[in-house]
Amino acid sequence: AEQIAARLAGLIALDLLKPGQRLLEADIGAVLQVSRAPVREALRILERDHLARLSARRGATVTAPDAEELLDIFEVRLALYGILLAQVMRDRPDDLQRVFEQFLPRLEQASRETPGAYAVQSFLLNQRIADLCSNRLVVDQLKALSLRTLRYVRLGFAASPGAVASSLEGWRAFQGAVVQRDIALVQAAAAAPLAAGQG
Repeated sequence: AEQIAARLAGLIALDLLKPGQRLLEADIGAVLQVSRAPVREALRILERDHLARLSARRGATVTAPDAEELLDIFEVRLALYGILLAQVMRDRPDDLQRVFEQFLPRLEQASRETPGAYAVQSFLLNQRIADLCSNRLVVDQLKALSLRTLRYVRLGFAASPGAVASSLEGWRAFQGAVVQRDIALVQAAAAAPLAAGQG
């Protein structure tokens, strides 16, 4: 159910499933070759994460982005990310540096493609950073919030011409702080793009 929910959330975030579109259990089960029970549970997960709404008559439908909710999400995400980074910098700074070495060229390539491609690479980098943390509660909450924010981040990059370049500079500053092994600097460098809705 969690995997199905993550796949559906990704489609919603990339606007392949549109606000108001119905999510039919039978169709999803047929496409993914699973029974309806895990699909039903996946739809409950999407409802919990405010990506879908369940109703008795219509079943599940994709929700529309909500600007007020977005501010709350980014505030919570920023706090969780700070906790995660403090632990990763204490326990696995070398691994974090390797993640940046692997992903920064991908971000740079995606920045020359489309805002959507860049948003996906930024999302994948955040997911990989989260995987370095041993606090599973923080990781699970942060990953759920990241899925919810992906659609907003993608829309923001598409709407603002300079946002991708600004975000890329933010990631480079983040990497530089990791190299210096300064936890406070890492948290500050990571907070700038996240607070602006660019990470």
